[in-house]
Amino acid sequence: METAAAPRVQALADAGVPHLPAQYIQPPDLRAGPSPSLAAPLSVPVVDLSDAAAATTDAVGRACAEWGAFHVVNHGGPPGLLDGMRASGLAFFRAPMAEKLRFGCDPARGAAAEGYGSRMLANDDSVLDWRDYFDHHTLPESRRDPARWPDFVPGYRDTVVKYSDSMKVLAQRLLCIISESLKLPPSYLQEAVGEAYQNITVSYYSPCPQPDLALGLQSHSDFGAITLLIQDDVGGLEVFKDGMWIPVHPVPDAILVILSDQTEIITNGRYKSAVHRAVVNADRARLSVATFYDPPKSQKICTAPQLVSKDHPQKYRDVVYGDYVSSWYSKGPEGKRNIDALLMEQ
Repeated sequence: METAAAPRVQALADAGVPHLPAQYIQPPDLRAGPSPSLAAPLSVPVVDLSDAAAATTDAVGRACAEWGAFHVVNHGGPPGLLDGMRASGLAFFRAPMAEKLRFGCDPARGAAAEGYGSRMLANDDSVLDWRDYFDHHTLPESRRDPARWPDFVPGYRDTVVKYSDSMKVLAQRLLCIISESLKLPPSYLQEAVGEAYQNITVSYYSPCPQPDLALGLQSHSDFGAITLLIQDDVGGLEVFKDGMWIPVHPVPDAILVILSDQTEIITNGRYKSAVHRAVVNADRARLSVATFYDPPKSQKICTAPQLVSKDHPQKYRDVVYGDYVSSWYSKGPEGKRNIDALLMEQ
């Protein structure tokens, strides 16, 4: 939860602090080590959505089962819109601090309040991420209040609205493909998610004086249904697979799809939410834009009965999504411990 006195990471970096403040130092076992040296380096799959329907469905199914994350290309999102969203976010973070603080998070609104902030968790004693962000509430449209978004970047508000609408179309299309890959009705996942709530979070990772001690974003799986992410050319995102952290190298004009916890619950664990994190570096700032497509807080999330059998018993208990979110924000991320708490055998 943001507080009025909470420091902005960018302000610390701009001041040239030589050492990392204590609240940003990760425990030794959570720090990023060197990337694995593999004979055949692993890379997140790339799915071309312009391929034949059957080929696309098969490719998405394999990626969901093996990775929980994949890039999509030829996705229908105009490249100019993706570039415009990145440029708008970068222009915001390059603006004077006084301008940015006009749109700071309101601590009265609780954890993950809309606006410009640096900390999202409710527990103040947690280790902080080396990141600033701007979170926009974009769907349903009744949550949209462009007056709460920056007014000093030309075209910013209009760009966010157009980007929101484009990502909604893509998320719905992907949920249909994912449903079909499981031999479920095309609308199954959309109906299970309900009237989607969408947030768009622009994250800015400043150069870090001691990047080996910090993380831009701690290890976690997203708690909603599906996340669509674009990043710049700096790199820093990593996905955990087969006991290793695999760098997610930027792909031009691609959108990274990340499965989230509620999709794992609905699919009975056939498809996994991807554990991921962001590392930082000493020289270059990095920017990413994540679009979260999630259930409403009142939605009850249940495993698809078609995916439960004697050989595949139900893995997770049903959960009301709002309760899941509250647990995530009170406990913090730490990989997948939040969804693991729903395992039936516990």
